[in-house]
Amino acid sequence: MTDKSEQDRVLIFDTTLRDGEQSPGATMTHAEKLEIAGLLDEMGVDIIEAGFPIASEGDFAAVTEIAKQTRNATICGLARAQIGDIDRCWEAVKHAKAPRIHTFIGTSPLHRAIPNLDMDQMAERIEQTVTHARNLCDNVQWSPMDATRTEEDYLCRVVEIAIKCGATTINIPDTVGYTAPRESAELIAMLINRVPGADEITFATHCHNDLGMATANSLAAVEAGARQIECTINGLGERAGNTALEEVVMALKVRNDIMPFQTGIDATKIMNISRRVAAVSGFPVQFNKAIVGKNAFAHESGIHQDGMLKNAETFEIMRPEDVGLSETNLVMGKHSGRAALRSKLEDLGFELGDNQLKDVFVRFKELADRKKEIYDDDLIALMRTSTDPENDRLKLKSLKVVCGTEGPQQADLVMEIDGEEQSTTQTGDGPVDASFNAIKALVPHSARLQLYQVHAVTEGTDAQATVSVRMEEDGRIVTGQSANTDTVVASVLAYIHALNRLLMRREKGGKDKREISYKDVS
Repeated sequence: MTDKSEQDRVLIFDTTLRDGEQSPGATMTHAEKLEIAGLLDEMGVDIIEAGFPIASEGDFAAVTEIAKQTRNATICGLARAQIGDIDRCWEAVKHAKAPRIHTFIGTSPLHRAIPNLDMDQMAERIEQTVTHARNLCDNVQWSPMDATRTEEDYLCRVVEIAIKCGATTINIPDTVGYTAPRESAELIAMLINRVPGADEITFATHCHNDLGMATANSLAAVEAGARQIECTINGLGERAGNTALEEVVMALKVRNDIMPFQTGIDATKIMNISRRVAAVSGFPVQFNKAIVGKNAFAHESGIHQDGMLKNAETFEIMRPEDVGLSETNLVMGKHSGRAALRSKLEDLGFELGDNQLKDVFVRFKELADRKKEIYDDDLIALMRTSTDPENDRLKLKSLKVVCGTEGPQQADLVMEIDGEEQSTTQTGDGPVDASFNAIKALVPHSARLQLYQVHAVTEGTDAQATVSVRMEEDGRIVTGQSANTDTVVASVLAYIHALNRLLMRREKGGKDKREISYKDVS
């Protein structure tokens, strides 16, 4: 697998830009993908899975540009077990300093049945496609999708084929988050012991979190001999998500006594990239999320607070500074200037151009006039709003609502639609419902509201409310998020933000990555 000096080195393979972006509604813009890739590279991620190049022209362009710009990390693209996919992937990643092709096929009985391939036919497909990938690139990763539900004898057979055909990394995915830590370790150990050539390649693990065991499964696989962990920032990913990068890195750091493995990750950059991914994906981090959640270093119990005052180690196994969390929170106010704002946002992980800073500074001043104190979380919430408003087809101009114990509740709404002001008055079951009805009256659509969520960013009656909405129309899922000291205004802005994304998705047309399926594998 590796020489003796590298036996304790665990490679971090980040798939935030591929598997993470496949979370319904988490689609990122081209600029956002480049930004996140840059932050991952700066953090020290070994391999960045930049996307699925065959999925769309946008994905191909993003992977290509990331390959050209990234300085240190290996850049990987995903491809199904199909010659056209692999060729397209290579066209995108070949510009990288260190390119990798990652090709996969589902090997479990359930997945073999979908393309109607028997064991021999699938083995032949694996041999053909891995060989083709290796002829293009000397760094090839192969994954048997749903490996944890594949018959052991057949899994050994196809892993051996992939190794013989030139795969340098074999990834063992727990695609449906079904396995448990002991099983995860036993599976890796079994493959290392049974498959010829296993000692010449790197085994990787890719665990989903459907049963809440992704990180535990990944670490168990490492203890059994895997030396690459596939993960995402904030655990973003399909369904319940993936192994979270921050959990893996800090677990290895804090428990190095029982897991003596090393990574090249700069842990002090974890909090910044966590916040940035949350902002661009529209997926806020849950308050009690390990390492990066708002409450991860918060203490309310009197016993805990007393212990913390005497010795922080009584109730914290790591320091906030270890993950880049500044102990100084309140530093901004209405008298702060552009330079101070830019510096503070950089500390929080946001790199802004001059035009972006100009827009954000205006909104910052508006917020500072409404709030006495501006906290880090207020600024992060501010950045979660649309960062490219000049390109939005739909804009809020004014909103007036009538609410109270006596109905009907009413919303008077003025919007700018493609540069033209339009207005309406609608009623509803509460001010938010009335406001949403007004938007729908001006912008008719068939999208279904899947999620409406409100939480206060900071404390006090002048706290900003952050509102997240998720909408679905004809299989397209979009999210919108906004923050405002007025909850109804935040709700309307989030709804309009989602509609702007939906309109953009309509305009792009073509095949989306979530529409790629087994039907396309011939």
